[in-house]
Amino acid sequence: MDSYDFSGKVAYVSGAGRGFGRRVAERLATGGGALVVTDFSDELVDGTVAAISAKGADICGLSGDIALEETSEKLAALIDRRHGCLDIAINNAGIAQEQTRLHEMDSKVAEKVVAVDLMGVFYAMKHQIPLMLKRVEETGDQTGGQCAILNVASAAGLMGSPMLAAYSAAKAGVIGLTRTAAVEYGRKGIRVNCLCPSFAKTDMVIPALEASPHGREKAEARMVSFNPMQRLGEVDEVVGAMLWAVSPDNSFFNGQALAVDGGLSA
Repeated sequence: MDSYDFSGKVAYVSGAGRGFGRRVAERLATGGGALVVTDFSDELVDGTVAAISAKGADICGLSGDIALEETSEKLAALIDRRHGCLDIAINNAGIAQEQTRLHEMDSKVAEKVVAVDLMGVFYAMKHQIPLMLKRVEETGDQTGGQCAILNVASAAGLMGSPMLAAYSAAKAGVIGLTRTAAVEYGRKGIRVNCLCPSFAKTDMVIPALEASPHGREKAEARMVSFNPMQRLGEVDEVVGAMLWAVSPDNSFFNGQALAVDGGLSA
């Protein structure tokens, strides 16, 4: 597994209690980064902090609802108080929706999906960027090697996604937000990109498969039937791309929606 050097970097990860977020937090810590993590419950945050700190890493966390701006305000204040700067932000937290035709979807559910998956990213970036601007000013490094934001969108945001209208719209919004921020802040030395994975073996996907009335095997076969590689992604396959995207080695990578989807969006 490729290793990256994040020594001296302060990194933030949301949705760090499990799945992609937990794994990328572990890998950032292994690379020498100091971490601030969040998720929606104390239990998830405490579990990640305990596991990673046990290996000697500098990590702290705060739970909260990313759909509320005050959560991002509190997290930015914690980062500033503890480290005084921010180098890497991975805005990974999000929720899914049940497969439902657009005209049958409960409007309150749709609003919640957009609030978490789109507005949660907006609020996060709004409060992360000032910390990064301060970091760039302190270092004088405007090459893109100092600060990077990675937003986790979805392959569903790259194309029409039947039965996932609100989720697809929210993730498409994340892609638009990412590209706009990349244009605004690239000249300031802050890179902004997003990752667009398809279904992978995460704690969000596996329980849904196991709960299917058709059985796990048939449900998984249906889920991957349109993917050229005919399988689910592995967590480390996606996390490897996340680390590559925020690595200082890729200082000219900016404004992109990187699909890690087995060719689904091709």
